[in-house]
Amino acid sequence: MPFSIRPFRRFPVSCPVTYHAGLFEGYGTVWNLSLNGWRLSGDLPLRVGETCSMTVNLPNQQHVFVAGAIVRWARGQEYGVESLVVEKHTHVRLERQGQHATQKRKPSAPCLSLGDVVENV
Repeated sequence: MPFSIRPFRRFPVSCPVTYHAGLFEGYGTVWNLSLNGWRLSGDLPLRVGETCSMTVNLPNQQHVFVAGAIVRWARGQEYGVESLVVEKHTHVRLERQGQHATQKRKPSAPCLSLGDVVENV
């Protein structure tokens, strides 16, 4: 895989995800997110190039739905997924919250919680 710089900053999180590939449903955890990508692990195996949809459950009892995503890499039960189809308002909220979290974060802070990234989604 060629080296490339990510277009968007990733934020560490830990939240439940339900994902669908074809007729199958998997459950797992999202470990980090950006405006166009997710790192997750789960119980339903995915292959590079496979498409899926997913619902990420946020700690504030809300969720983010990604209608279409493609698996870009796989290592065991861990996957890098690029968002292909996300509702515009969801993308705008994630963008605003990412900017807010970046401004709010101090250089010495170890990581952000999901609430810092997507509060009030």
